[in-house]
Amino acid sequence: MALGTAAVLTPSVQEVADGVFAYVQPDGGWCLNNAGIVVDGGECVLVDTAATRYRALGLREAAARLAPAPARIVVNTHFHGDHTFGNCVFAADAVVVGHERTRTAMAGAGLHLTTLWPDVCWGGIDLELPAITYRDRMTVHAGETALELSHPGPAHTTDDTVVWLPRQRVLFTGDLVMSGVTPFIAMGSLAGSLDAIAALRALDPVTVVPGHGPVGGPELLDEAEAYLRRLEVLARGARAAGLTPLEAARHADLGPFADLLDAERLVPNLHRAYAELDGAEPGAFLDIAELFEDMVRFHGALPECRA
Repeated sequence: MALGTAAVLTPSVQEVADGVFAYVQPDGGWCLNNAGIVVDGGECVLVDTAATRYRALGLREAAARLAPAPARIVVNTHFHGDHTFGNCVFAADAVVVGHERTRTAMAGAGLHLTTLWPDVCWGGIDLELPAITYRDRMTVHAGETALELSHPGPAHTTDDTVVWLPRQRVLFTGDLVMSGVTPFIAMGSLAGSLDAIAALRALDPVTVVPGHGPVGGPELLDEAEAYLRRLEVLARGARAAGLTPLEAARHADLGPFADLLDAERLVPNLHRAYAELDGAEPGAFLDIAELFEDMVRFHGALPECRA
Protein backbone atom coordinates (compact mmCIF):
# COMPACT_ATOMS: atom_id res chain seq x y z
CA MET A 1 0.00 0.00 0.00
CA ALA A 2 1.26 3.47 -0.81
CA LEU A 3 0.67 7.00 0.22
CA GLY A 4 -1.17 9.16 -2.32
CA THR A 5 0.83 11.19 -4.81
CA ALA A 6 0.36 14.34 -2.76
CA ALA A 7 2.06 12.77 0.26
CA VAL A 8 5.30 14.48 -0.76
CA LEU A 9 3.63 17.88 -0.41
CA THR A 10 4.26 19.24 3.07
CA PRO A 11 1.29 20.58 5.05
CA SER A 12 1.64 24.19 6.11
CA VAL A 13 0.70 25.81 9.40
CA GLN A 14 -0.54 29.37 8.92
CA GLU A 15 -1.30 31.69 11.81
CA VAL A 16 -4.46 33.45 10.64
CA ALA A 17 -5.08 35.33 13.92
CA ASP A 18 -3.46 35.44 17.34
CA GLY A 19 -3.38 31.81 18.50
CA VAL A 20 -5.50 30.61 15.56
CA PHE A 21 -3.85 28.41 12.96
CA ALA A 22 -4.93 26.80 9.70
CA TYR A 23 -3.36 23.42 9.00
CA VAL A 24 -3.46 23.27 5.20
CA GLN A 25 -2.79 20.04 3.31
CA PRO A 26 -1.95 20.69 -0.33
CA ASP A 27 -3.19 20.23 -2.94
CA GLY A 28 -6.64 19.98 -1.36
CA GLY A 29 -7.95 17.24 -3.64
CA TRP A 30 -9.84 14.11 -2.68
CA CYS A 31 -9.21 13.30 1.00
CA LEU A 32 -6.66 16.09 1.55
CA ASN A 33 -8.55 18.37 3.93
CA ASN A 34 -7.67 21.34 6.08
CA ALA A 35 -7.86 21.47 9.87
CA GLY A 36 -7.73 24.18 12.51
CA ILE A 37 -5.62 24.57 15.66
CA VAL A 38 -6.80 27.10 18.24
CA VAL A 39 -4.53 27.80 21.22
CA ASP A 40 -5.25 30.10 24.17
CA GLY A 41 -4.40 30.04 27.87
CA GLY A 42 -2.47 26.80 27.53
CA GLU A 43 -5.49 25.04 26.04
CA CYS A 44 -5.94 23.67 22.53
CA VAL A 45 -9.00 22.91 20.39
CA LEU A 46 -8.81 21.27 16.97
CA VAL A 47 -11.23 21.71 14.10
CA ASP A 48 -11.24 18.40 12.18
CA THR A 49 -8.48 15.82 11.94
CA ALA A 50 -7.29 13.98 8.80
CA ALA A 51 -7.94 10.96 6.60
CA THR A 52 -5.09 8.63 7.57
CA ARG A 53 -3.17 7.82 10.71
CA TYR A 54 0.01 9.13 9.10
CA ARG A 55 -1.57 12.49 8.34
CA ALA A 56 -3.32 12.73 11.72
CA LEU A 57 0.02 12.13 13.45
CA GLY A 58 1.43 15.02 11.42
CA LEU A 59 -1.41 17.22 12.64
CA ARG A 60 -0.76 16.12 16.23
CA GLU A 61 2.91 17.00 15.92
CA ALA A 62 2.05 20.43 14.52
CA ALA A 63 -0.36 21.09 17.40
CA ALA A 64 2.25 19.96 19.93
CA ARG A 65 4.65 22.61 18.63
CA LEU A 66 2.02 25.30 19.22
CA ALA A 67 0.35 24.28 22.48
CA PRO A 68 1.83 23.28 25.85
CA ALA A 69 -0.74 20.50 26.27
CA PRO A 70 -2.58 18.12 23.93
CA ALA A 71 -5.87 19.17 22.40
CA ARG A 72 -8.74 18.54 24.79
CA ILE A 73 -11.54 19.11 22.26
CA VAL A 74 -11.79 18.01 18.62
CA VAL A 75 -14.65 19.49 16.60
CA ASN A 76 -15.77 17.59 13.50
CA THR A 77 -17.33 19.72 10.77
CA HIS A 78 -19.10 16.71 9.19
CA PHE A 79 -18.88 12.94 9.02
CA HIS A 80 -16.63 12.37 6.00
CA GLY A 81 -13.58 10.28 6.78
CA ASP A 82 -11.01 12.79 5.60
CA HIS A 83 -12.18 15.07 8.41
CA THR A 84 -12.82 12.40 11.05
CA PHE A 85 -10.75 9.22 10.64
CA GLY A 86 -7.86 10.87 12.48
CA ASN A 87 -10.02 11.38 15.60
CA CYS A 88 -8.62 8.17 17.03
CA VAL A 89 -5.11 9.66 17.21
CA PHE A 90 -6.39 12.30 19.66
CA ALA A 91 -8.86 10.14 21.60
CA ALA A 92 -6.67 9.58 24.66
CA ASP A 93 -6.69 13.29 25.51
CA ALA A 94 -9.63 14.88 23.70
CA VAL A 95 -13.39 14.64 23.54
CA VAL A 96 -14.89 14.75 20.05
CA VAL A 97 -17.74 17.21 19.44
CA GLY A 98 -20.03 17.34 16.43
CA HIS A 99 -23.57 17.75 15.20
CA GLU A 100 -25.96 15.03 16.32
CA ARG A 101 -26.24 13.76 12.75
CA THR A 102 -22.46 13.57 12.48
CA ARG A 103 -22.41 10.85 15.12
CA THR A 104 -25.12 8.79 13.42
CA ALA A 105 -23.70 9.34 9.92
CA MET A 106 -20.21 8.33 11.00
CA ALA A 107 -21.54 5.18 12.64
CA GLY A 108 -23.55 4.35 9.53
CA ALA A 109 -20.70 4.95 7.07
CA GLY A 110 -18.07 3.21 9.13
CA LEU A 111 -14.80 2.82 7.22
CA HIS A 112 -16.51 2.54 3.83
CA LEU A 113 -14.33 5.31 2.40
CA THR A 114 -11.28 3.05 2.74
CA THR A 115 -12.90 0.48 0.42
CA LEU A 116 -13.20 3.03 -2.38
CA TRP A 117 -9.42 3.51 -2.41
CA PRO A 118 -7.95 0.30 -0.95
CA ASP A 119 -4.41 1.10 -2.12
CA VAL A 120 -4.14 4.13 0.18
CA CYS A 121 -2.15 3.54 3.36
CA TRP A 122 -4.93 4.42 5.79
CA GLY A 123 -3.04 3.10 8.84
CA GLY A 124 -4.65 1.65 11.94
CA ILE A 125 -7.87 3.67 11.91
CA ASP A 126 -10.55 3.16 14.54
CA LEU A 127 -13.77 5.16 14.44
CA GLU A 128 -13.98 7.69 17.25
CA LEU A 129 -17.50 9.10 17.18
CA PRO A 130 -18.46 12.46 18.68
CA ALA A 131 -19.10 11.92 22.38
CA ILE A 132 -20.78 15.32 22.72
CA THR A 133 -23.34 16.40 20.13
CA TYR A 134 -25.53 19.43 19.56
CA ARG A 135 -28.55 20.23 17.39
CA ASP A 136 -28.51 23.93 16.43
CA ARG A 137 -25.75 25.86 18.19
CA MET A 138 -23.03 25.26 20.72
CA THR A 139 -19.95 27.08 22.03
CA VAL A 140 -16.67 25.52 23.10
CA HIS A 141 -13.65 27.35 24.47
CA ALA A 142 -9.88 27.30 24.25
CA GLY A 143 -8.96 29.47 27.21
CA GLU A 144 -10.67 32.82 26.58
CA THR A 145 -11.27 32.10 22.90
CA ALA A 146 -14.84 31.19 22.02
CA LEU A 147 -15.53 28.86 19.10
CA GLU A 148 -19.18 29.14 18.11
CA LEU A 149 -20.49 26.01 16.39
CA SER A 150 -23.62 26.14 14.28
CA HIS A 151 -25.48 23.84 11.93
CA PRO A 152 -26.56 25.64 8.75
CA GLY A 153 -28.90 22.89 7.56
CA PRO A 154 -28.29 20.62 4.55
CA ALA A 155 -25.47 22.08 2.47
CA HIS A 156 -22.33 20.01 1.80
CA THR A 157 -23.96 17.23 3.84
CA THR A 158 -26.95 17.08 6.19
CA ASP A 159 -24.72 17.30 9.28
CA ASP A 160 -22.44 20.28 8.58
CA THR A 161 -20.91 22.34 11.36
CA VAL A 162 -19.30 25.73 10.78
CA VAL A 163 -16.97 27.17 13.40
CA TRP A 164 -16.92 30.94 13.95
CA LEU A 165 -14.45 32.79 16.14
CA PRO A 166 -16.20 36.16 16.62
CA ARG A 167 -13.35 38.01 18.32
CA GLN A 168 -10.83 37.02 15.65
CA ARG A 169 -13.43 37.04 12.83
CA VAL A 170 -12.10 33.72 11.57
CA LEU A 171 -14.50 31.26 9.98
CA PHE A 172 -13.82 27.54 9.57
CA THR A 173 -16.34 26.41 6.96
CA GLY A 174 -15.65 22.72 6.66
CA ASP A 175 -16.46 21.55 3.13
CA LEU A 176 -19.26 24.05 2.75
CA VAL A 177 -16.58 26.18 1.08
CA MET A 178 -13.53 24.98 -0.84
CA SER A 179 -10.74 27.05 -2.35
CA GLY A 180 -9.58 26.19 -5.86
CA VAL A 181 -11.43 22.90 -5.49
CA THR A 182 -14.81 21.92 -6.96
CA PRO A 183 -17.66 22.03 -4.42
CA PHE A 184 -19.41 18.75 -3.61
CA ILE A 185 -23.09 18.83 -2.69
CA ALA A 186 -24.19 15.30 -3.60
CA MET A 187 -24.97 14.46 0.03
CA GLY A 188 -26.44 17.85 0.89
CA SER A 189 -28.32 20.50 -1.04
CA LEU A 190 -27.87 23.11 -3.74
CA ALA A 191 -30.52 25.42 -2.28
CA GLY A 192 -29.27 24.75 1.23
CA SER A 193 -25.68 25.54 0.25
CA LEU A 194 -26.73 28.89 -1.19
CA ASP A 195 -28.69 29.70 1.97
CA ALA A 196 -25.76 28.68 4.14
CA ILE A 197 -23.28 30.83 2.21
CA ALA A 198 -25.58 33.83 2.62
CA ALA A 199 -25.66 33.21 6.38
CA LEU A 200 -21.88 32.91 6.53
CA ARG A 201 -21.44 36.13 4.58
CA ALA A 202 -23.61 37.91 7.15
CA LEU A 203 -21.01 37.05 9.82
CA ASP A 204 -18.60 39.37 7.96
CA PRO A 205 -15.51 37.18 8.36
CA VAL A 206 -12.03 38.55 7.72
CA THR A 207 -10.44 35.12 7.26
CA VAL A 208 -12.07 32.04 5.77
CA VAL A 209 -10.47 28.64 6.30
CA PRO A 210 -12.08 26.33 3.74
CA GLY A 211 -12.40 22.58 4.03
CA HIS A 212 -9.92 22.10 1.18
CA GLY A 213 -7.48 24.41 -0.55
CA PRO A 214 -5.75 27.68 0.35
CA VAL A 215 -6.95 30.03 3.09
CA GLY A 216 -8.59 33.23 1.88
CA GLY A 217 -11.06 35.92 2.80
CA PRO A 218 -14.75 36.49 2.10
CA GLU A 219 -14.06 36.22 -1.62
CA LEU A 220 -14.08 32.45 -1.09
CA LEU A 221 -17.77 32.72 -0.21
CA ASP A 222 -18.38 34.67 -3.42
CA GLU A 223 -16.54 32.07 -5.49
CA ALA A 224 -18.48 29.20 -3.94
CA GLU A 225 -21.77 30.97 -4.59
CA ALA A 226 -20.80 31.75 -8.18
CA TYR A 227 -20.05 28.08 -8.90
CA LEU A 228 -23.36 27.01 -7.39
CA ARG A 229 -25.27 29.64 -9.37
CA ARG A 230 -23.65 28.41 -12.57
CA LEU A 231 -24.53 24.83 -11.58
CA GLU A 232 -28.12 25.92 -11.05
CA VAL A 233 -28.30 27.47 -14.54
CA LEU A 234 -26.66 24.43 -16.14
CA ALA A 235 -29.07 22.06 -14.41
CA ARG A 236 -32.16 24.03 -15.44
CA GLY A 237 -31.11 24.19 -19.06
CA ALA A 238 -30.00 20.58 -19.31
CA ARG A 239 -33.08 19.27 -17.50
CA ALA A 240 -35.32 21.19 -19.89
CA ALA A 241 -33.39 19.72 -22.83
CA GLY A 242 -33.96 16.19 -21.54
CA LEU A 243 -30.30 15.47 -20.81
CA THR A 244 -29.20 13.14 -18.05
CA PRO A 245 -26.76 14.58 -15.48
CA LEU A 246 -23.94 12.65 -17.15
CA GLU A 247 -24.86 13.98 -20.58
CA ALA A 248 -25.22 17.47 -19.17
CA ALA A 249 -21.75 17.29 -17.63
CA ARG A 250 -20.24 16.18 -20.92
CA HIS A 251 -21.74 19.20 -22.69
CA ALA A 252 -21.24 21.71 -19.87
CA ASP A 253 -19.29 24.92 -20.20
CA LEU A 254 -17.96 25.66 -16.72
CA GLY A 255 -16.31 28.89 -17.78
CA PRO A 256 -14.06 30.22 -14.98
CA PHE A 257 -14.63 27.04 -12.96
CA ALA A 258 -13.31 24.62 -15.59
CA ASP A 259 -9.86 24.47 -13.96
CA LEU A 260 -11.02 23.77 -10.42
CA LEU A 261 -9.50 20.65 -8.91
CA ASP A 262 -11.69 17.52 -9.05
CA ALA A 263 -14.01 18.90 -11.74
CA GLU A 264 -15.64 15.47 -12.07
CA ARG A 265 -17.77 16.36 -9.04
CA LEU A 266 -19.96 18.24 -11.50
CA VAL A 267 -21.79 14.96 -12.23
CA PRO A 268 -23.05 14.20 -8.69
CA ASN A 269 -23.66 17.91 -8.18
CA LEU A 270 -25.96 17.89 -11.20
CA HIS A 271 -27.78 14.84 -9.83
CA ARG A 272 -28.50 16.82 -6.65
CA ALA A 273 -29.57 19.89 -8.61
CA TYR A 274 -31.89 17.77 -10.77
CA ALA A 275 -33.45 16.18 -7.69
CA GLU A 276 -34.26 19.59 -6.24
CA LEU A 277 -35.67 20.79 -9.56
CA ASP A 278 -37.94 17.74 -9.36
CA GLY A 279 -39.14 18.79 -5.92
CA ALA A 280 -36.84 16.86 -3.59
CA GLU A 281 -36.33 18.41 -0.18
CA PRO A 282 -32.82 19.67 0.70
CA GLY A 283 -30.80 16.73 1.92
CA ALA A 284 -33.21 14.12 0.55
CA PHE A 285 -31.64 10.68 0.09
CA LEU A 286 -29.85 9.98 -3.18
CA ASP A 287 -28.00 6.75 -3.92
CA ILE A 288 -24.43 7.99 -3.57
CA ALA A 289 -23.01 4.75 -4.99
CA GLU A 290 -24.92 5.32 -8.23
CA LEU A 291 -23.83 8.97 -8.36
CA PHE A 292 -20.23 7.94 -7.79
CA GLU A 293 -20.43 5.40 -10.61
CA ASP A 294 -21.74 8.10 -12.94
CA MET A 295 -18.86 10.35 -11.88
CA VAL A 296 -16.36 7.58 -12.67
CA ARG A 297 -17.91 7.17 -16.13
CA PHE A 298 -17.48 10.88 -16.75
CA HIS A 299 -13.92 10.92 -15.44
CA GLY A 300 -12.92 7.78 -17.28
CA ALA A 301 -11.44 6.25 -14.12
CA LEU A 302 -11.71 6.32 -10.38
CA PRO A 303 -10.64 9.78 -9.18
CA GLU A 304 -7.30 9.76 -7.42
CA CYS A 305 -7.42 9.83 -3.63
CA ARG A 306 -4.51 11.99 -2.59
CA ALA A 307 -4.40 10.90 1.05
